[in-house]
Amino acid sequence: MVLATAVNAAADRDAIIERIKPHGQICIQGDDTCGTPAAAAAATTSAGRSGADIYNRSCAACHASGILGSPKFGDGAMTARLNDHGMDGLMANAINGINAMPPRGTCNDCSDDEIQSTIQYMLDND
Repeated sequence: MVLATAVNAAADRDAIIERIKPHGQICIQGDDTCGTPAAAAAATTSAGRSGADIYNRSCAACHASGILGSPKFGDGAMTARLNDHGMDGLMANAINGINAMPPRGTCNDCSDDEIQSTIQYMLDND
């Protein structure tokens, strides 16, 4: 009976360790200590998305029609807002959210550079 209890305790311990182990790792850009294959794969996945890709996936639902007061894609509204607020203002609004737009729009995994690339895409087509 003692042996069975010890075996069950070890199995329970292993199951608990498996349940509470970290599911990922956070790496800060420029930190050379985060060189794991998983970190490299995550960086490759998020890097390289164009402003057009992000706009079409995450922004067009609102900005294509101008719903809820969002600047409508291609009608000059983005350029007007750029003139009023500058790129820093547009970035702050996109990152922090404004009115009905949540922080980062609907692209929670977008980096600040990707947000800026998407804003620039919208400006280039305004």
